[in-house]
Amino acid sequence: MWRVLVMALIFLAGCGGAPQRQPNALAAPVAPTTQSPAATAARLAVALVGAPYRFGGAAPDGFDCSGLVWYVYHSAGVLVPRTAAEQRVAVRPVDVDHLEPGDLVFFQTPLNHVGIYIGGGEFVHAPATGRTVERMSLHSPFFLLGFAGAGRPVS
Repeated sequence: MWRVLVMALIFLAGCGGAPQRQPNALAAPVAPTTQSPAATAARLAVALVGAPYRFGGAAPDGFDCSGLVWYVYHSAGVLVPRTAAEQRVAVRPVDVDHLEPGDLVFFQTPLNHVGIYIGGGEFVHAPATGRTVERMSLHSPFFLLGFAGAGRPVS
């Protein structure tokens, strides 16, 4: 069990902390679509897979977990708070069996961590220093262990 906790600390080092700089409000928005803002946010999150992780980052040159959420929702025209803890409080709770693309998934592993559900049991998140934005399964043991709920941003 202690190995899981050590891995969790290493994996999410810095994710739940306060941002080091303001989000880039001038970041390029997603091209207009007829999709809902949540679907647009999920689509953009997938497009950002491979972007670098940066503590306090909220732009394509580097994201932390909540900065990724802030950026994709801002680009889709929906204002969400900047930190994972604030985002968790601001969403409308959703049961895991009713997740839709664009919903936020939260983890306590052991810090506040957030990702964007993209469908098919997968989500996109910015994991930790030295890693990149990635797709992951909600069903992986690490994330099952730390799952703390889900919610839908209010547009």
